[in-house]
Amino acid sequence: MTIRLTAALAACTLAAPALAQDSYTVALDGTFAPHAMPSMSGGVEGFNVDLANIIGERLGVEMDIVATQFSGILPGLAAGTYDFVVAPTTITEERAGNVLFSEGYLNTDFQFVVAAGTDPVETLEGFAGQTIAVNRGSVYDSWARDLADEIGWTVESYGTNTDAVQAVVSGRAFANVAGNTVSAWAAKQNPAIELSYLYSTGLVWGMPFQKGDEELRATVEAVIECLKVDGTMTMLSEKWFGVTPAEGSAAVTPLPGWGQPGFEGFVEDDHEPGC
Repeated sequence: MTIRLTAALAACTLAAPALAQDSYTVALDGTFAPHAMPSMSGGVEGFNVDLANIIGERLGVEMDIVATQFSGILPGLAAGTYDFVVAPTTITEERAGNVLFSEGYLNTDFQFVVAAGTDPVETLEGFAGQTIAVNRGSVYDSWARDLADEIGWTVESYGTNTDAVQAVVSGRAFANVAGNTVSAWAAKQNPAIELSYLYSTGLVWGMPFQKGDEELRATVEAVIECLKVDGTMTMLSEKWFGVTPAEGSAAVTPLPGWGQPGFEGFVEDDHEPGC
């Protein structure tokens, strides 16, 4: 189902190459809060919805945002159903062999939440002897279980991450671990919990394009770079995650070239953000 959203954030016009079309069809997972989730009006809302609409505003084009299951998004891109993907997509070597990535725009790390008022935990070892709640079958579930003997924590799995967070609230678990943006959203919504230790994966989210579509990739990436420079990405992070991006993080740091350095599809270039 295609959901056409009216952009709600004002933005400056970006000087960019002439575009071949006046609208783009882009895809995201409409159930991945706080990046995209059902809104009270019947559409979808979230960080990546706002981001997509702002990109459209800066380019002077209409964005047709399709909310669908993530499993079908990259195949849809390959088939030409979508012009590019605005769903959070981790840049990996395997994926970079099949799609053309923009530079990263958000770090994708693991973050713990604990009961509000809990003493700070500065290392993974600080969770030794504690019970860690996770979403069953998630990457955080397997990661925590792989470290159980090394760290000395006990892992309990729940059907949803919401249930895992509730285990912390009720005292059945000391902490929950999930993606950093999901954890930040949970803490923003629930004053009974707060953010704790952040485990850096070194990975980032980028926007996938079709192989060979370097021109559109560069056009959109130029906008992303300006959103990093002019504070828009910071504003979106604070709005949806309640977190100000750290200095040097992907949300505020434009990168040289086009694409993510170190991955297939990266093109060296000495351009400066043209904001």
